[in-house]
Amino acid sequence: MDQGTTIENASPKGQSGADVGTRAGSTAANACTLVIFGADGDLTKRLLIPALYNLASSKLLSNDFSVFGVDRGQNTTESWKGSLDHMLRSFTTDPTSESYTPELDEAAWQWLSQRLNHIQGDFTKDDTFTDIRKAIGNGNAIFYLAVPSRFFAVIIEGLGKSGLLRQEDGKFRNVIIEKPFGSDLASAQALNACILKHGDESQYYRIDHFLGKETVQSIMALRFANGMFEPTWRREYIDHVQITASETVGVEGRGSFYEGTGALRDMVPNHLFTLLCMVAMEPPNSFDADDVRSEKAKLLSAIQPLDPNQAVRAQYEAGTSLGHDVSAYRQEPDVAPDSRTETYVALKLLIDNWRWAGVPFYIRTGKHMAGRKTEISIHHRPAPYNMFRDTPVDQLTPNVVRLLIDPEQGVVTQFDAKVPGPEMRLGQVQSALHYKDFFQEKPAVGYETLLYDCMMGDGTLFQRADAIEASWRAVQPLLDAWSGNQAQLHSYAAGSQGPEAADALLARDGRSWLPVGHEAGSQQKASK
Repeated sequence: MDQGTTIENASPKGQSGADVGTRAGSTAANACTLVIFGADGDLTKRLLIPALYNLASSKLLSNDFSVFGVDRGQNTTESWKGSLDHMLRSFTTDPTSESYTPELDEAAWQWLSQRLNHIQGDFTKDDTFTDIRKAIGNGNAIFYLAVPSRFFAVIIEGLGKSGLLRQEDGKFRNVIIEKPFGSDLASAQALNACILKHGDESQYYRIDHFLGKETVQSIMALRFANGMFEPTWRREYIDHVQITASETVGVEGRGSFYEGTGALRDMVPNHLFTLLCMVAMEPPNSFDADDVRSEKAKLLSAIQPLDPNQAVRAQYEAGTSLGHDVSAYRQEPDVAPDSRTETYVALKLLIDNWRWAGVPFYIRTGKHMAGRKTEISIHHRPAPYNMFRDTPVDQLTPNVVRLLIDPEQGVVTQFDAKVPGPEMRLGQVQSALHYKDFFQEKPAVGYETLLYDCMMGDGTLFQRADAIEASWRAVQPLLDAWSGNQAQLHSYAAGSQGPEAADALLARDGRSWLPVGHEAGSQQKASK
């Protein structure tokens, strides 16, 4: 139903509040207006506004920056700002929140709050886009689609028809599109075809907030800036790679969304393939956006189509997680009692290029597991054993480089060292770099860098159309195989390491997963 369109304006720009100019060593983003479709939604409140607040606190927003939030609810500018103020202040009391900040920078929040405006309107109606055009004028603008994916094409068609994507007089008009970008290869191709009718590829910023995490970006620095890593980052020295994204939470009241999505669609073509690209792509010619994105697209195109026989899907049953009893997935609200939606997926993939030929990449993600962990572990081939054959050492353990992404950020290397004593005995030791020990960490939700880069016209950390389609093309065989009710669905207890079938997936190759739930390799292990 058409809700009508009402615009509420906040205080004029440039009046009282913090002077958010540049700080030493940094540059304020280009002046622009950010239009958020889905202003009343959870994403805006929990992540986008906190990210903008953090940018304001770091003095990285232009004094000519402004925000227009668009939604069909009954909010006015003042009521919208009030709800955002309440949400932001709640983060100061919840250390477990991803938006946690010890205290609120009142001057920065006042500065940002003065630049917030609300537009009440149905974004399926032409009148809404007409009023947006009148409100933002002819300057630089970014349109953020913080809405369910079914509205992506509708909104972009509205922007295109109303002329809001037309770039004139050197001004930019960019669009940020949230995941999921399609639900399979055909829908991703259709959405790309739709949006490219209304704008150039360079105007679209397909966002994955994993790439906003400092540790993910630091993978390129670790690989390409260090002579101790770069020469050995290849099949001659690496046995296999594990990529893990385990969660201790369940579907958290989003049963209706998750039923039509599942772990594969929700995590693999976007988040986990993002990590795969960072760890496996070839060195780009430069850090220019097109060079970096071209290498990512080439890597994704080199993935062999996934074999359903090399993949495991599972669903959590009742169990205990973090000391609390957990119901089975099928007992969650808005979940069918006979649901076959997977909450866990593990798979083995191979990459057909000279660097990685024959090196398996094992990927897993799941909900209600034994621990929260996002990391990449690089397992090196063991050194030759011959010189230790007449010693008490019975085997050499492989060296492992673990890239910690969440909840801790850092790098852990595991290797063998001699145990003190008269005999040649080896023990596994580790050396750890935690970013917090070397660098000052600022509160961040993962969107700060991505929003800033879009304002600066830097698409390096965003997905291009060819990469999106290559990702879906790789997983399409699994989607096809799992679409019927005959596809096998395993189970695992909530709070466990996952299904036994996932362990068997690696065991048949003579390998095993690093455990979740505690630090793998944290204790020294002596060889017999």
